[in-house]
Amino acid sequence: MDIPEIGRRSSRPGATSAATLLFERLPDRLFAPLASTNRHRYWALLCRLHEHRFGPDAPLPPSRGFGMRVITQDIEEELETQDAWDDEGGETPETPINIRALAVFARLHESGWFRVDQLGFGEKKVTMPPAVSQFLSMLVSFAETGPVFVSGKIQSIDANLKMVADGSATGDVLSEAAEQARNLLVHVRNTSTIIRDLMDSLHQGVTTAHYVQRFFSDYIERVFIGDYRELRTHDHPLSRRGQILVRIDEIHSSQEHRKRLVAWYEEKRSPGDQEKAERLFERDIFRLSELQRIDEYLDRLDDEIRRANKRAHAFLNYHLRSLRPVDHMIRLAIESLLANGDPVLNDPFAPGELIGADRLADPKKAVERAAPSPLRKTIISEEQLARAQLMLRARNARTVTAPALSAFVKTHLNGNEAINGQELKLNGVAEIRLYQSLMTIGLQMSAKGLKPRTDALLMSKGFRVIRDGNTELAHAAVSGVPFILEPRKPRTNKTEK
Repeated sequence: MDIPEIGRRSSRPGATSAATLLFERLPDRLFAPLASTNRHRYWALLCRLHEHRFGPDAPLPPSRGFGMRVITQDIEEELETQDAWDDEGGETPETPINIRALAVFARLHESGWFRVDQLGFGEKKVTMPPAVSQFLSMLVSFAETGPVFVSGKIQSIDANLKMVADGSATGDVLSEAAEQARNLLVHVRNTSTIIRDLMDSLHQGVTTAHYVQRFFSDYIERVFIGDYRELRTHDHPLSRRGQILVRIDEIHSSQEHRKRLVAWYEEKRSPGDQEKAERLFERDIFRLSELQRIDEYLDRLDDEIRRANKRAHAFLNYHLRSLRPVDHMIRLAIESLLANGDPVLNDPFAPGELIGADRLADPKKAVERAAPSPLRKTIISEEQLARAQLMLRARNARTVTAPALSAFVKTHLNGNEAINGQELKLNGVAEIRLYQSLMTIGLQMSAKGLKPRTDALLMSKGFRVIRDGNTELAHAAVSGVPFILEPRKPRTNKTEK
């Protein structure tokens, strides 16, 4: 695909706004309870309220909000199941639980988690601001994230791109597919780092049983990628990523699709700013085209998994060998000696001293090495310098590069549609070497293997070498297989239907 630089020119649209808009949408002190000493207990309270009152799975709340007593009652029930809180505001475990619940509610209210409205002289009503509720849902979803199934992500991206290519969907579907592709690649790329962190944490003073339990419960398929074992099979949707990349290229190169999608971006994402709409379109196309790198990330993940398996095997092997029943073995040895008579006369040790001076290893002797002699300065004669320069010029004259070949062919074609290789006039060793390379390219282009043809295409930039028969013909300077040179026509975009 010819989309290597798409999206790199756009300096991350929206990055500046993200840095300035976060606390315009969220209260400034929203993170204060979650950064305090009792952050785990505050988080448990928020999760309970999200599940029973303010979350998407909670019952439909009253239109005016919950009564304050209802929320404080939920807080009291959660406090009853928690351990003692660390002292932050002067409350002690002896403080009545309703007073502690009111203090917790006041802390959350001051931080911006709740909004309290009083309707006339009636009871105060408690609601959660929509932006805060959405943010809490994102935090809960992040905390409960399980393994990612690559199959479902690829199928969703493929289906979305198919609708865009058919013309039945607009830029919103393309943007969603690009977001899914980026999140998928980020997850697969970060999994390698997460595995290294997991293996480091497993070795920090754990028992063998705990190590085995965490290794097999927190590893790959239960935490990271649910269908990791099926990624390399032929039936997995990942094997169809080539079709996805072709569809992306079709959407990007078609002027009809481009005009329609850029118009949507301009209307919905950047009203009146066509340049920004173009950048957003190119950014999403680049994110989708990055799917071609998923094999690189998976290979890196395979290396990390193999390394983790080796570390786990070495750890278990060491612990299983070092945790032998030593006491039981000593007891059996004593019983065996007592059963065979006097242990002094039948000891298992060899006669003589167990440890003697002659059995100890000799101490290491430091070997003093002579100091190196100072470097000598070599004076090159003019004859040696001339010979070296001559050899360098000879090597450069025989070196063939793609730019040199292109310049040589362009000079001899001189605007013609084609030219026979026998008509080329060669002057000097350098042009003879270029002529030999052209014959080699002609042979490679007629080969059946993919690698010879790929090597030939890398060397023939802007021109094409066609083999002309199998008869070996003699040139004025060198003999070889005849060939014809033609200029390579530039690739044109697909015409609109």
